[in-house]
Formats: sequence, structure tokens, C-alpha cells
Amino acid sequence: MAGRVSASLLNSLTRGTILFKNKKCLRRSVVFISRCHARSLSRSSISAAQLDLSSHLSGRNYADLYELSVKDPENFWGSIAKERLAWTKPFDQVSDCDISSGKINWFLGGQLNVSVNCLDVHVANDPSRVALIWEKDEPGTEERITYRELLEMTCRLANTLKSHGVQRGERVAIYMPVSPMAVAAMLACARIGAVHTVVFAGFSSEALAGRIQDAQCKFVITCNQGVRGGRVFDLKSTVDKAVKSCPSVRHVFVAKRTNNSVPMGKLDIPLEEVMAGQSSECAPEPMESEEMLFMLYTSGSTGKPKGIVHTQAGYLLYASLTHQYVFDYTPGDVFGCVADIGWITGHSYVVYGPLCNGATSVLFESTPVYPNPGRYWETVQRLRINQFYGAPTAIRLLLKYEESWVKKYDRSSLKTLASVGEPINHEAWDWFHNVVGDGRCPLVDTWWQTETGGVCIAPLPAEPGAEIRPAMAMRPFFGIKPELLGEKGQIITGNDVNGALCISQPWPGMARTIFGDHQRFVDAYFKPYQGQYFTGDGAYRTEDGYYQITGRMDDVINISGHRLGTAEIEDALDEHPDVPETAVIGIPHEIKGEVPFAFVVLKESAAENQQAVVNELRHLVASKIAKYAVPDHFLVVKRLPKTRSGKIMRRILRKVAVQDTSNLGDVSTLDDPSVVSEIIKAHKHYRSLAAKQ
Repeated sequence: MAGRVSASLLNSLTRGTILFKNKKCLRRSVVFISRCHARSLSRSSISAAQLDLSSHLSGRNYADLYELSVKDPENFWGSIAKERLAWTKPFDQVSDCDISSGKINWFLGGQLNVSVNCLDVHVANDPSRVALIWEKDEPGTEERITYRELLEMTCRLANTLKSHGVQRGERVAIYMPVSPMAVAAMLACARIGAVHTVVFAGFSSEALAGRIQDAQCKFVITCNQGVRGGRVFDLKSTVDKAVKSCPSVRHVFVAKRTNNSVPMGKLDIPLEEVMAGQSSECAPEPMESEEMLFMLYTSGSTGKPKGIVHTQAGYLLYASLTHQYVFDYTPGDVFGCVADIGWITGHSYVVYGPLCNGATSVLFESTPVYPNPGRYWETVQRLRINQFYGAPTAIRLLLKYEESWVKKYDRSSLKTLASVGEPINHEAWDWFHNVVGDGRCPLVDTWWQTETGGVCIAPLPAEPGAEIRPAMAMRPFFGIKPELLGEKGQIITGNDVNGALCISQPWPGMARTIFGDHQRFVDAYFKPYQGQYFTGDGAYRTEDGYYQITGRMDDVINISGHRLGTAEIEDALDEHPDVPETAVIGIPHEIKGEVPFAFVVLKESAAENQQAVVNELRHLVASKIAKYAVPDHFLVVKRLPKTRSGKIMRRILRKVAVQDTSNLGDVSTLDDPSVVSEIIKAHKHYRSLAAKQ
């Protein structure tokens, strides 16, 4: 443990002053800066002691550190891993990787336990420090859990799992809402060497069953019910239905979120009741660096979810490092990531990254609009949150409401704002930065994936005085070497260029395989561009060498031979002051091949002037991009179909647009499935009007 929290400070990465420049960067069809009314920010008053990157690297500036990280990764990552993590057995080899074959190994020969790094090391130094603040569904009912309490809860749960036959290497499905017990379940698996696969608690029984079957889980941890947005929803009944088709399941551990009773069968174990009889101490299992820590399922192009595998040391190190430097975390901060633990954002920046750094992490159980649209900002005021990390889709939702819902609450505690999940559009960035952050907080647009384990491109860290450009990820993190590649697989050099976004060398946090199908892993990520990790995203490198994510490569429309990303059109549409949110998809056209179809959400104040707004949108796209990019269709809808994590379900929009609604597929993951019938009805009305013209 020597050197984990060093007395020497890494002054080179204390970001003194960050400037936001009101500067436009225009390119042939992309507007990168729009209506940016940003102001300069002095950070000197809030700079504080930080955890060291490592004593070996202390005193170097960002540029030198980044250059070292990509030119001598063995030295860079090796020195950091030795000091930052608590090892049972030191590693004897930093890496053994062959990116062309998907062979990724880091810190070979080393042994450690992730739960020890997240709990025991902090309990030894400051056991009463708050680890988690559970922001429950009802405002003002939050609960605080100290590191000592979380360690004891984790150990009791770990002993419960062991006493019921859970062994090292076995997979455990966790189907729970955001709660301390869910975090303890993840850490308990890590403590005994079991592999957890958290399944988002909004998934249907069929989706849950498919993941249990693919992972060959023998155990499930769940709750009787969940609570969200003032509504109670059953979880146990969903699990019951799922396990009927999962003969591998031996036990279902059932925690209580509400006081309502649920039917208990022969597989079911009342979790809290059994935990009460277990010891609060559990010896941690020493784990090899490359043993599995968790699996997390993500959608694949074939429709079958992929079980992305992350291992022990490399993932934890990368989550810890990015949590500190991307979000400007300093000891004592309250870190507020409002993501669900069912997604990688919740894994890396609600649980593992913050807890490894000894932070106080907020668990947000509710919604952005319950009981009113001020919920996020009331929570910021009450909990004194310092970093706020949320999704652009939530920000766009809140844009529909009056600014008074933000300004009535004290947000002076905020130091850093951040967005995740998709490129943030300029209007949302501007509102988030100027209204929520009062123009004084850095807003970092983070780009990363389930497969990358942590943030790969973001405005921070950076040199003191470096600019942050609105709606742009900008700078690669340490060890991340982006490349842009052309359609023929050639590396595109220089700046002011577009291409497929790849990463040319491995980093510790990256996924190791797809569970049970390594060839699929290789085919999906390493075969498209030889010697590169292919992200599936496109990107633009600006004249200054910054990176702008342009959207998924498969969200590209080919209009009369012109390839155009749907995100590019959406970004232009979203600049309209009466349009908080849009979704653009491509539909077939007998002459042009494909044409854009835009689904548009209007603010209530503009509802009576729909046609005028649509006309303005046509002009906006033509002026911002090109006439050929103007959508052939504009359908005004009240809402877009979204999962509970905020992801727009575009396949439903495509089916509606091409009038193929007889087989919409599984809509159970939607936050509100009734939105589908609303959109279908609106589209029928739209077609009837078009037929009369």
C-alpha cells in the first residue's frame, strides 16, 4: 500500500485556468461551435491536493505525460499500477498484447482483489467517510453509507453467497435497481472471485433470461420490487418468469426494496434475513490480474447481445484514473453520476472508479422530472454535489421546461459538468453550461463505450489554460492513440479530416473478449481495420487536432451517393430554439437510395406553429449542411421512444416510418411503451394529410 496516497502532489495536472473561447470552427457540412456564449473560468480558487498519478511521473505536464503514455506505455502504466493499486502479489510483466488477434493482457503475474481496493484500504484510513449517498426516489429521504458500513454489508453478502455454493469464477446475475445493496452485490462477487453480470432492471423477462442463459449463471440477485418516478414496479415476478427457462439457476437471492410481500419459491432466499446471520468479515480472494471481474451485455449488429468481458486490475486502474482526471475529482468531493448501475457508466463512474479513489458517490434512484423538473438541481443543492455526470437525452428533456426550475436551486457546489452516452448537441451544451453551470463550470463531453471500460476522449485532462470547445470530446486520454481510417483501410493523416475512429494500441481498461465467442470479438473490433481497435464510430479531426464524434458508422444515410451521419442532421435541427430533441433515421427512396426522416419534439409554446417551425428547420439544415441533407419528412411527436437509460430506440422509428408496425419486436425495455402508439397515430395522421396534397 505504500504510495497509494502520496504526500507529493502532481502539480502538473492541477488545471489552473480553463478558457472557453467563443470561436467558430466551420467545415463543409458540420457546425462545431454554435451560439457559444461561454466565459472564462478561474480555477485557482478550487485547486486542491490530488491523488498522485505516480511519484515516478510527478512534475511532468500533460503533453509530456500523454506522449509518454503512447510511446512508452510499459513505463507509464507500470509505474502507475504499482503505486495506485493494492497488490497481494506484484505483477512481473506490464503487458502482453497483440491487437490484431484481440490478445490483451495487462499486469501479468500480479494478484489483487478489487473489493479491497474499493473498500478495505479506505476503511483502514478513514472508516467513517461516506462512500455512498443513496438518493432515493422520494426527495429528502437520502441515506448515507460509510466505507465501514459498505464493507460490512459486502462481507455479509459475500459470506451469504459462499454459504449457498457460489464459487470463484461462477457467474452471478444481478437484476436490481440503483441501491447500496446492488453495489454491495457487485463488490461481494468481486470479493469472492465470482463474476457478476448486472442486467438493467428495466429489461423484460425474456431479455433477462437470454443473458442468464448466455452467461450460464447459476445464481440471481434481485429485489422484490423497484421504485422510480413515484411508481412501484415488480422485479421478482420478472425474475420468476425468466428462470423458468433457465435450468442453470440454483438460487435466487431476494432483497427488499419495499415492504410489500412477494411469492417465494423453492429457489428463493430472503437476502437480508440470511445476511443478518453472517459474519461481517470475509477474507478476500486473491485474483489474477486477467481473471474475469464482470460481464456486461451490449447490443450487437446481429441483434444478439454480446457479453463484454472486463478483467480485474487493468479495468480498475483505468476506471480510477479516468474518474480522477476527466472529472477533476479531488478528495472530499461528492461525485454525482446519475447513471443506472445496469450500464457501463454506472459500473465505472458510480461504483468502481469513485470507490477506488475513496470518493463519496451518489446513487440516483429517481428520474429527472420526479416530482418536478427541478429534481436534479434540488439534489445538487441538498447533497452539495461537486461533479454532475448525466446524459444529453436528459438535458434535452429538461430544456422543455422553464429555466426557473434550475435557477431556484443553489448550484454553487458544482465544479465540473459532464455528459455521456452520445454526442451532446450544441443547444443542450449551451443550456447545460450557461443555465445549470452559470457559465463557470467546465463541461466535459466524454466519449467511450462499454468495450473501452472508461472514458477515452474528453476535454480533460489538459494543459493549464487549455480551451474547451462546446459539444466536442476533443482530447484523447492517457494511453489512447486515436486514428482515422478511410474506406479502403488507409490511415488518414493530417487535420480537417473525417474517418472511421480507431485506436491503434491497447490500454488497460479495454474489454478482453466476448464471453464464449472470442472470434466474434475479433471479427467485430479488430478485423475491420487491421492492427486497429475499431470503435464503430466516425469522427472528425479538426484543424487543431481535436476529435469530434460524428456518430455511429451504421447511422449513416447514403443520399444520392452522399454519405451523411444522422447525428449531423440532428445537431443542426437541435439548434432551433423551439426544438429540444430530434431523431433522424434513413428510409428507402427509389431515386435517391435513401432519404432522411426526422422525428421532431417541439416545446409546448411552439405547438400551434408546427408548420412554421418545420419550414425553419428545412432552411436550417440547408444552411448548416446542404440542401440534399434536408429531411424529406418531418413528423412532429410529443415524445421519442426511449429506454429507461435514455437511449432512443431507433429501430422502432424506422419501422413506423416505413409502415412496418406489424412486428415491432420487444418494446418492454422502453420507459413508457405507450409512446409507440402515440407515434404510430401521429404518423397515420401525417400520411393522411400528405395524401390529400
